[in-house]
Amino acid sequence: QVQLVESGGGLVQPGGSLKLSCAASGSILSGNAIGWYRQAPGKQREPVAVIRSGGSTNYADSVKGRFTISRDNAKNTVYLQMNSLKPEDTAVYYCKPVNFGSWGQGTQVTVSS
Repeated sequence: QVQLVESGGGLVQPGGSLKLSCAASGSILSGNAIGWYRQAPGKQREPVAVIRSGGSTNYADSVKGRFTISRDNAKNTVYLQMNSLKPEDTAVYYCKPVNFGSWGQGTQVTVSS
């Protein structure tokens, strides 16, 4: 059973920054594409960013230039650095291998003044 634990969310003012972490039990992160996703109230879950095993990345248009996904294979952790946050970034953020696994509990990000 793949276990991924998201952390790092919180309340931040517009324009602020947060860094989310996605920690895995074992080395599942290093050989697989890992995605960050988010679900805002009343909306469907959507992909935010993906990092592949080779290090290539993709981002949703809404976060390009503001968010950066990265991985530390030695720590079995994938990160999402979020800068210039906007109220519309408010959501529960999840991480999951792209092609398998189940959803965890996520971490709440609230952008509000």
